[in-house]
Amino acid sequence: MKSLRFISAEAFVSNAEFARKSLGAVAHDLFPLLFKASYLLEQGEVIHDLVENWPLCDLNMGKLLGATLDYKEDLSYRTCSVCLESCLTGLRDYVLNQSSPYMKKLKVVDLTGIKDVEIQFCKCKKTMGRWARTRLLSELCSALPVYLQQAQCNPRTFEVSINVLIDLFVTEWNYELVVQALLKKCSCPLKICCVAFRSDNLTLQKFFYIIKLTDPSLLRKLEIVHNVHLEMEHLEMLFNSIHFPLLMSLTLPARTFNVRRFTATDEQMLSNIGEKMGEMTQLTELSMSFSILTGRIQKLLSPLKTPLKMLDVSNCSLNHADMAFLASSFHASHLEALDLSGHNITELYPSTFFKLLSHCSSVLRSLTLEECNIQDTHVNMLILGLSPCQKLQEFKFIGNPLSSQALKHLFTFLCELPMLKNVEFPVPRDCYPTGITYPIDDASVCRFDHQKYERVAEELNLILVQANREDVKASTPLFGSYDAAVQETNNELGAYLIKSFKETLEKFTSSFNKIS
Repeated sequence: MKSLRFISAEAFVSNAEFARKSLGAVAHDLFPLLFKASYLLEQGEVIHDLVENWPLCDLNMGKLLGATLDYKEDLSYRTCSVCLESCLTGLRDYVLNQSSPYMKKLKVVDLTGIKDVEIQFCKCKKTMGRWARTRLLSELCSALPVYLQQAQCNPRTFEVSINVLIDLFVTEWNYELVVQALLKKCSCPLKICCVAFRSDNLTLQKFFYIIKLTDPSLLRKLEIVHNVHLEMEHLEMLFNSIHFPLLMSLTLPARTFNVRRFTATDEQMLSNIGEKMGEMTQLTELSMSFSILTGRIQKLLSPLKTPLKMLDVSNCSLNHADMAFLASSFHASHLEALDLSGHNITELYPSTFFKLLSHCSSVLRSLTLEECNIQDTHVNMLILGLSPCQKLQEFKFIGNPLSSQALKHLFTFLCELPMLKNVEFPVPRDCYPTGITYPIDDASVCRFDHQKYERVAEELNLILVQANREDVKASTPLFGSYDAAVQETNNELGAYLIKSFKETLEKFTSSFNKIS
């Protein structure tokens, strides 16, 4: 529902030429209203001029585009390229604008409220993801000091100082540009303030260099993900050389830890890492997927002084002692998101798993149990464990050998969870050929009866409809959930994989020639 104020704002900005000429007569407190109306209508030129002449002390994209009294729809999920590019170039021109520097009140621009999602509703259908936003802002911040030196600007222009809060996403392809922008921070009126940092496809040398440039004292979220070959000794070096006082979320690359080849030195190193993590008094989210942590969870997590709210230990080969520690730890009653994928929870440690689930049930919002060997005989036990989880919003359990009948039984129960919004369920076992083994390998994952699956999916959705739960989205993402960052940089990831494969073949050929 739109208020009369918002309808009037839409009418005003719909004529871009008229709106741009009239901004000088607009009351300052109407700029946020006009910004959202312009964003909704994708009036890039108006957005540019609104930002260029912004009369307020802050510009917070999350608040401007989020639900408001005038228009309740949240537009922060629209990463419209036209709108975002206009906003950032408008910010550059705010600095260059020849109006009196005394009139320029803007001190903080917060871009962190923009959310990247799979389905975009903007009319242009062209999005600007986190990587592209990083690149464009870096380009502007690199060029601005040079332009100011060359142009005959008001000397007071050099006194303009605006902190731009952003989630940086750095890969090999935009690394040099981001480094240049960060090095020019002192001379640029637009000060990049990195509050979240994601690194993909970087050498360790480049990662260590750029992370220091970002000002780690401001960092709240650190993601070191694909093709950054960080191992335990490097992680210890990182924590020993850099202090992260505000860090709340830490995602480590797959296989950072491997306790199967531990020595006494490694044990001490693990203890040191745990102690360093314990010094991060804000840390509440931790992801360590595909590491081998068997029997070492307590040593790693017990030094933490604040409880974790998100824990991803998928495919970490946890044993009974690990699960018993998690179930009894002070983290258990605070976990809002938990990923235990890749563990045979119903066979190895059913009692401790359900104890953990019971302790976090009052706050748990997201539960992921992919490839956990959950079978038809376990469904009733699973329902019993999930029943207290009344705040659960997301449940992912693809890759489990469940029949279509078991899924129907489970869906009937899931309708009773009042806050549930998203379910990712497996292809029913009876849709695959007889004799299929779990976990299903990538070559076989698509070899199922698609027509039968569609019929079952319709029946499952009918269960939701009959229970008046159309608000629940049910899907089967065969190759994992949508990842906006991976989607945006898939060309670079593909090029990296081809390069790695080529190098491997060259090494193999060289070794073979030496033998022969």
